[in-house]
Parts: sequence; C-alpha cells; structure tokens
Amino acid sequence: MTFSNTSKTLRKEKGLSQVQLAEALKVSNGCIAMIEIGKNEPTANTLLKYADFFQCSTDYLLGREDDFGNITIKTEKPADLSDDELKI
Repeated sequence: MTFSNTSKTLRKEKGLSQVQLAEALKVSNGCIAMIEIGKNEPTANTLLKYADFFQCSTDYLLGREDDFGNITIKTEKPADLSDDELKI
C-alpha cells in the first residue's frame, strides 16, 4: 500500500476530514491533500507526526510493516553480473 492510501485509510478510520488531520498534525491542508493524491511524499518530520498521531510505526506508514509488526524490506533485483564481478 502506498503512503497516500495509508494516509487516507487511517484518516477515514478516525472519521477525520483532511482539514481536521492537517490541524491535528500542524501542517497545511494542502500538504495532506497533495500527500493523499500521491503528488507529494511526507517529509521526515511530517512522517513522525503521522506516526505519533496514529500511534503506529513509520515502517507501517511506509508499507514496510504489516499490522502484526512483520517488516518487509523490498529490494530491487540485482544487475546481472559476471562471475568475476560477483567475486569482487
């Protein structure tokens, strides 16, 4: 799940409007709107505000942790390397 979807889901579960969430996090209404439509990603500071407000981990907010605390680290497929390059 993307951060924009997570934000929207958590906000709606609490019964908050974007304006109410913005006030609670002390960020602009536009900040929340742009995050929830996927135009912007949260800053580190905003991410921490989300985690504190929703009482969850930043890993959960970023989609790296599920509801049970299991962390998933997504890695990209490594480039095809020759045997000599792999030895290095």
